[in-house]
Amino acid sequence: MSDHTPGFSTLAIHAGAQPDPTTGARATPIYQTTSFVFDDVDHAAALFGLQTFGNIYTRIGNPTVSVLEERVAALEGGTAALGVASGHAAQHLVFHTLLEPGDEFIASRKLYGGSINQFNHAFKSYGWNVVWADPDDISSFEAAVTPKTKAIFVESIANPGGIVTDLKAISAVAKKAGVPLIVDNTLATPYLWRPFEHGADIVIHSATKFLGGHGNSIGGVIVDGGTFDWTASGRYPFLTKPRPEYQGIVLHETFGNFAFAIACRVLGLRDLGPALSPFNAFLILTGIETLGLRVQKHSDNALEVAKFLSQHPAVAGVNYAGLPGDRYYDLAKTYLPKGAGAVFTFRLKGGYEAGVSLVSNVELFSHLANIGDTRSLIIHPASTTHRQLSDEQKTLAGAGPEVVRLSIGIEDAADIIADLDQALAKL
Repeated sequence: MSDHTPGFSTLAIHAGAQPDPTTGARATPIYQTTSFVFDDVDHAAALFGLQTFGNIYTRIGNPTVSVLEERVAALEGGTAALGVASGHAAQHLVFHTLLEPGDEFIASRKLYGGSINQFNHAFKSYGWNVVWADPDDISSFEAAVTPKTKAIFVESIANPGGIVTDLKAISAVAKKAGVPLIVDNTLATPYLWRPFEHGADIVIHSATKFLGGHGNSIGGVIVDGGTFDWTASGRYPFLTKPRPEYQGIVLHETFGNFAFAIACRVLGLRDLGPALSPFNAFLILTGIETLGLRVQKHSDNALEVAKFLSQHPAVAGVNYAGLPGDRYYDLAKTYLPKGAGAVFTFRLKGGYEAGVSLVSNVELFSHLANIGDTRSLIIHPASTTHRQLSDEQKTLAGAGPEVVRLSIGIEDAADIIADLDQALAKL
């Protein structure tokens, strides 16, 4: 098969993995160790000097985690990846590699509430400043660009509203500004959408969600697209200036189109420490093996549930790009031909009280703060995940008081609908 390009499901099972050379184990082993023995003094020196690749310490890299990194990079079409402790850790390391105090980045205001909090509050401690833009108005991204802008950040499918982002249009803004486009692809996954094919430079995932897919492990992944010229502007010193801790190596000169992934590892993960557990990496790898099967079923079920809700008398409206007539339907046809994903919101005529009542009366659905599980999940964002935001911010993020978010699982669609039907009848 050397001249054959493997398909998605084949990569999801095999990419990055080989039988264990010592035992012949077919499944990737869990290398549950802190450290690794060096061949000799010269080998150790070469590893620490970035002159050769290999394992030093699990905080920096681990063989189980490495298989996960190679697999996600292959699925996304990137040059390299880095596995870390969570999706938030992935965002932290990406911006740590790009920004210095006083720098700015532009972010879509339609984001997961935790990301909005991270950008608005935690990042200010570093002197990193977010400027918000509207993904439905591309000119707002253009207007937000200043000499201090170092990156643009969006979600491919925005959480919680199921908003489809026009990546090609925003990529054009990023390219004109000479900054990388960072795309959180958690909700779409590479099965539905590969952002690098539409102008992204860096992709991140909360692997906790659909990649792992079973609600049993937390992790994050950064994928380097290898597409951005870090030396063009001289504005990214982590990659283009000699690194004193590595004997003056210039990372972009040395590592080329996977230099960003290397920088996140040896300048971010090494010092900040949000390492991914090898056991969690193993669980996420196991989940990825069925990613295509699961995400297709998720999407097919979600469309059936959205159709049901759109006709229910207690529902004021459904926000799902897979429905004809939805404002993002045409974008979904362009970017998401296999389905519009599993996560969407709908609005209840009874407002905040109806939302709280609904999540209290479901039986099959689990009321919890997660998405991307095999199980169907429900939450009322205004009282939970987006509670820290102002009323205006909640509305702008698609999490108003009347909004309920669903993450549709892979149960039988008829059973999912029946549960919602009985809960809605109690409002």
